[in-house]
Amino acid sequence: MQTQKPSRLLPVVVVVFGLGMIAALALLIPAVRQSGTAPVAILYILAMCAPVSLLVGVVAALLSGRRSR
Repeated sequence: MQTQKPSRLLPVVVVVFGLGMIAALALLIPAVRQSGTAPVAILYILAMCAPVSLLVGVVAALLSGRRSR
């Protein structure tokens, strides 16, 4: 039986998800929303990282947890 290497993708996905959640919370602050279009656009793009990284994290966890036959 072979041992599998731990996935390096999962910790990266967790960090990107956290960054996306912080950006989403920052968009709720009225001072940030009224500061200009460039910061709001950057925060919006960073906030979109949260659902994408959640999907990638679930797929990576499922693939790394598979049993070998």
